[in-house]
Amino acid sequence: MQTKPSTNNTPSPGSAAYAPTDRTIPTRSRERASYDHESVHAILDEAYVCHLGFVRDGAPVVLPTLYGRVGDRLYVHGSTGSRPLRMASASAEEQDPGLPVCLTVTHVDGLVLARSAFHHSINYRSVVVHGTAHQVTDPEEKRLALDALVDHVVPGRAADSRPADAKELAATAVLRLDLNEVSAKARTGGPNDEPEDMDLPHWAGVVPLRKGHDALIPAADLAPGIEVPDYLTGL
Repeated sequence: MQTKPSTNNTPSPGSAAYAPTDRTIPTRSRERASYDHESVHAILDEAYVCHLGFVRDGAPVVLPTLYGRVGDRLYVHGSTGSRPLRMASASAEEQDPGLPVCLTVTHVDGLVLARSAFHHSINYRSVVVHGTAHQVTDPEEKRLALDALVDHVVPGRAADSRPADAKELAATAVLRLDLNEVSAKARTGGPNDEPEDMDLPHWAGVVPLRKGHDALIPAADLAPGIEVPDYLTGL
């Protein structure tokens, strides 16, 4: 597997937290930020979609995409012709320049309704990752990354599906982003109304939101006799 030279922000093997930087310390509500591995990884592992931001021709671009985590690395994939993957690739004459990116993941856990319009909010958990993404060219790492992407959506699925063939691998590009400069941020609890608003005749509180799965819908052309695997019934 390819490795990338470590930076000053890379956690040491015994470290339990990512080192805060100027880019990962919030300008507001700093008490809601955390940098420990457990919190960051839990938020990343529960979501399905991230938003990948980068600059193209001097203008910001943000794309939603699937991702997968392997240890302290994130992998995102796409067509070899997609913008960020083209921008992160190197020509034969130059070294891999990488692509400066900002990747975010957010869960909305509740709608916070206050007595005043100003104090309405949401309860959330989020992760922001800054860094330089590099295109994965090593075949072994690329297969590992693609398996991680499939298993991130449904754990156990990669082993229960046909792996990509040579043609599909050639049409698919993968970006690697190391979790070096990263932070988590969360809000919990009820509304923060002003003391003078407490007696107003308006309902206040939290509308909790939760993620769930409905009944499975089998493919119309599913071969007879194929049963639902255990990893799906467990959802």
